Amino acid sequence: MTSPTRPNANIAGHLPEVARRHPENDAVVFLRGKSYQSWSFAKLDRTCDAYAHALARAGARRGDKALLMVRSGPELIAATFALFKLGVRPVLLDPGMGLKRMLRCVRHIQPDLYLGIPPAQAMRWLFPRSFRSVRRSFTLQGWFPGAPTLEKLAEGISEHFPLVEVPPEETAAILFTSGSTGPAKGVVYQHGMFQAQVRALKALFDFQPGEIDMPGYPLFALFDTALAMTSVIPELNPSRPASCDPARLVEAMLRFQVTTCQGSPAIWNRVGRHCLEHGVVFENLRRVITFGAPISGDLVDIWREILPEQGDVFTPYGATEALPVAFISGREILEETAERATEGAGTCVGRPAPGIELRTLRLSDEPITTWDDDLVLPPGEVGEVVVRGEVVTREYAGLPDETSAAKIPGADGSVWHRMGDLGYLDEQGRLWFCGRKAHRVQTGQGNLFPVQAEGMANNHPSVFRSALVGVGAPGQQEPVLVVELEPGHLPKELEHEERLIREILARYDEHETFRAIRRVLFHPGFPVDPRHNAKIHREELAVWAAEQLAAQ
Repeated sequence: MTSPTRPNANIAGHLPEVARRHPENDAVVFLRGKSYQSWSFAKLDRTCDAYAHALARAGARRGDKALLMVRSGPELIAATFALFKLGVRPVLLDPGMGLKRMLRCVRHIQPDLYLGIPPAQAMRWLFPRSFRSVRRSFTLQGWFPGAPTLEKLAEGISEHFPLVEVPPEETAAILFTSGSTGPAKGVVYQHGMFQAQVRALKALFDFQPGEIDMPGYPLFALFDTALAMTSVIPELNPSRPASCDPARLVEAMLRFQVTTCQGSPAIWNRVGRHCLEHGVVFENLRRVITFGAPISGDLVDIWREILPEQGDVFTPYGATEALPVAFISGREILEETAERATEGAGTCVGRPAPGIELRTLRLSDEPITTWDDDLVLPPGEVGEVVVRGEVVTREYAGLPDETSAAKIPGADGSVWHRMGDLGYLDEQGRLWFCGRKAHRVQTGQGNLFPVQAEGMANNHPSVFRSALVGVGAPGQQEPVLVVELEPGHLPKELEHEERLIREILARYDEHETFRAIRRVLFHPGFPVDPRHNAKIHREELAVWAAEQLAAQ
């Protein structure tokens, strides 16, 4: 229980408060069949209370872990807030991580409850060993034998459900990383961390009640609810965002006068190009928020053509373990940082978000058991990015070794998180991202940082994207630039290929750091992560590059 002088930190408290202040406002707009439907905040709150009562009567207990595998929509939002109200901990997995990884995560986390759509319930039958910890199972958005339908259990329940009182440090949820840069890990979120995220997002973007958001990732609809904003659920497979139909997204954005849209750069690249081709201009859209990977000045340029004067593109930087960490606007990218990115500076991801302390440390692959100011690098020197603040998580669920490797205890009881990223701070206090620590190319002459080199190659008009990888043993690696060309730019003759390689390599000739790059290979299509369709699987490309060199 919380003390009488300590307010209840339960993150679910936002929903009844928003429903009290804006009962008839649309909370969520969603497509069912061929028509759009909506739930008001009052209906969402009533449904949440009914779900909470039904789950409690069925045996859900405070401290239980509940695996949620439900499609984006009002049921997902209501069920998640119901679990928060109960003090039950939702467990959210990335749907794009693949079946094998998903089952491994389920076995590791050992959920007590399972809330899933019918196909997810079928998975429990097909792989019972992975789900043997589940005590009770419930079906949402459909029917499945052996798992009662939560909507049916909640029918006729109209009583308010009181919030369980929790302190800020109590575990609220476990959110799994995508596994795109290593094994997927369950990140422990406390109620106080979620509260801090709501405050930080409001401070960064000045979100106002009644605004209309189109979230490209299901979790962000929960923040919309806490911020009294309407969520328009897009026609989008969150595990394959690059496969979206831009025309359908644009239709919904115009129809519901969306003021903010969020998601992977892969989504907004397709939507932006579609708008340019068809002359679409938005009058109400204030913010295009991209996350998951740095974006180019070209993407910002596209959106500046179709946004109103007051609109802009924003690229908050962070990770599942700490979000938001830093922030930059499209205007600042175009006016100050885009050109430097093409000259080998890396990608500027902006200034620290409110409440965030950010440092860069001397490179080390070993755990750091205590914080030491002597490890901190001066501005301009590339090192490992570390952060601390209220939104920074403190541990991985059931993974003490991984927690020790990623966290640095401070003398005051705080925790610094090692982002696993490389970067440096400039004279204005902005962070420049230079790549993942695990992806640095370790040559006999020193380290090469991928994003710095790639920014120079990506400025070539024929290059869609590139990846610098190392072939060989660390410390003696040969740097190889792997290039994915723009459609229609693949050389048809050896002479053209050799000329294109010379043009790309010429960009490094005047930079002593990058002169070691002498190999260029063309790849038909990069392997990327499912969640954002933007993070390049460089380990796979390194293996491919080694095979190509061996065959030459």
